[in-house]
Amino acid sequence: MTAAFIEALLDARRPVIMELKRQDAAGHDLFGGRSAARMVADYRDAGAPCLSVVTGRWFGGTPELLREVVEATDLPVLQKDFITRRGQLREARENGASAVLLTAALLPRATLGHLVEHGLRLGLTPFVEVTTEEEISRVPRAEECVVAVNNKDITDRERGAGDLGRSSSLLPAVLRGGTRCPVSAGAVRSPDDAARLLDEGFAGVLIGTGLLRAPSLPAWLDGLDARLATHLAARRGTRPDAGHEPAPPLRRPADPSSTDNRR
Repeated sequence: MTAAFIEALLDARRPVIMELKRQDAAGHDLFGGRSAARMVADYRDAGAPCLSVVTGRWFGGTPELLREVVEATDLPVLQKDFITRRGQLREARENGASAVLLTAALLPRATLGHLVEHGLRLGLTPFVEVTTEEEISRVPRAEECVVAVNNKDITDRERGAGDLGRSSSLLPAVLRGGTRCPVSAGAVRSPDDAARLLDEGFAGVLIGTGLLRAPSLPAWLDGLDARLATHLAARRGTRPDAGHEPAPPLRRPADPSSTDNRR
């Protein structure tokens, strides 16, 4: 069970963690009258390898939302909240989560270590969110964790536009830390954004608002496939439409030595 979330993402043709979040940081509704079950079905039909559910009150979340999603799917589910105690990990597991968010910026080294260890013992995948190289250096057992660069700033409750450059600049350090599954999370709004990050070497992207506000989820994902095919064709020196199908995105992180000078 521990590796289910990571393996689902690494094996996905389109490694997008699709998120359910009731409202954005400014309090604006994102569900638009849709039920959680309806949204889960839409994401499943779109080929989501795994889901994320925001239970944090900043975004209108509740534990009940997590339970609704888990009851509606057999996909691995990440619970996103500010987890600081082992009891919260037990609750997450009891509510059906496969992975849990641990925010390195909020947790001293020892506390982060204890929560990672306890989460793994419970069969949960630690989804450790980082924003600096120092935070990356504090992630224990990184090979068993998702290490996710948060492109937004929690000090302003993630109300800013975010900075995708943070992901690009921190990717080499994330890879050196040993994770098999580096993820870019937050502020990924367009297919172009997602394709560029996957092409750089991220094993996955987590997208909430960008998908929830998309006029057409299938069209958004078709756009991602087309851009990924363009990136791959550029590397191969061929035309994007030379094959019969869009090329799958990169599923495994790049060699750290090949990304050290990328900024």
